[in-house]
Amino acid sequence: MKKNTPLLIVILGGLLLMFPFNAAAQSYFGAEACANCHITQHNEWIVSGHPWKLVSSEVAQNRAVPLPQPPLPPGVSGLTWDDVSYIIGGYKWKVRYIDNDGYIITSVDTDGDGLADTPGMNQYNMLTGEWSDYHPGEEFKPYNCGTCHTTGWVPDTDWETDGDLSDNQDGLPGMHGTFAFGGVQCEACHGPGAHFSGEYQGIDDSAAACGSCHFRGDTATIPAKGGFIRHHEQYNEQLASPHAELKCVSCHNPHKKAEYSIVTSCEDCHSGIADSYALTEMGEFGVECQDCHMPFATKSAQALGPYKGDIRTHLFRINTDADANLFTEDGGLVLLDEMGQAGVTLDFACLSCHQGENLLWAEDYAKNFHEMEEPDEVCLCHIPRGNPRNRHDICVDPDDVAAHLNHGDVLDECANVEVVDRFRRRTSN
Repeated sequence: MKKNTPLLIVILGGLLLMFPFNAAAQSYFGAEACANCHITQHNEWIVSGHPWKLVSSEVAQNRAVPLPQPPLPPGVSGLTWDDVSYIIGGYKWKVRYIDNDGYIITSVDTDGDGLADTPGMNQYNMLTGEWSDYHPGEEFKPYNCGTCHTTGWVPDTDWETDGDLSDNQDGLPGMHGTFAFGGVQCEACHGPGAHFSGEYQGIDDSAAACGSCHFRGDTATIPAKGGFIRHHEQYNEQLASPHAELKCVSCHNPHKKAEYSIVTSCEDCHSGIADSYALTEMGEFGVECQDCHMPFATKSAQALGPYKGDIRTHLFRINTDADANLFTEDGGLVLLDEMGQAGVTLDFACLSCHQGENLLWAEDYAKNFHEMEEPDEVCLCHIPRGNPRNRHDICVDPDDVAAHLNHGDVLDECANVEVVDRFRRRTSN
């Protein structure tokens, strides 16, 4: 049978025009393909935030995510999932919505007339269950965040002039690019599966690699807004911290959700300080390193209280000066010193929990914070030799405690010490 190659080419060309696709997407196989060999990593990843950066409405409607629809009068129907093409987020902090033209929804229908004519109330904040405004009322807000929200993103760089939708996902004009898969999948960091040879080819595990998404603007600055550090700036923060030389993976397993991803704890590197701190009042109470050195000074969705955002900062260093400011005078940046370093201030490190105190109290309390405070005196039960029933409580200088213990005294109240004949023991009550 004679092959009609020219005719075949024409037919295929026509099909490509009818059904545009992202040629680059053909290099990506998806996380399920990786799971065939790497099931442990896949199962850790699937419950993290990375897969859920961009999700289709078909998937989103089966998650605990509401529609951007205020309560309407009885019998009045409003927005449905058929009016949404994708959601942005929906894992832990917030949800934004994309309409069927690929534009981010910035207004909502409040009266059921079918018109989204009320600006705002378009971002759902998952930690509080409240709605807030995101670019309220802005018309034709495009989705162009695919570099860090999707896998295999190819931006539509000439969307204003190209006159076609072949480089817009699903042919939606508001989607300024195409992608292979929604969310940050394995191949977003490990590279397209089509390039995999079957042997481990290495991966860029530098902090800069993670920082290609976990940054904002100029990494020599740390943008701020509304009294908090802005979100996805962990790389900016790290560069201004004592850990600037570390890799993110030095502390984190990137396959796991953040709160369970720690592979190196503070105590592993700072064992001496940790041992000393464990004996302090705060250490015994259960306050951990991250509670003070990584407070919630960053906000993604909504502040959770005074000096408390919803993401931990990666600045680590604490500035214990009560007069210090975390932000520049206009509030647009974190204040850096002459070495480009920043420090968490006491309002975030201390007052986010100790809301009844003030900065001067915090400054005084922070002195020698990691060291157990030496008491002025130590109280014990003094048991006279030859007359143990005459035991009584005394308080002595800390330097004299060892001598008293060697003499037979007990580091406890006498009410808890029972003497039987020549022996003494602690009571059980």
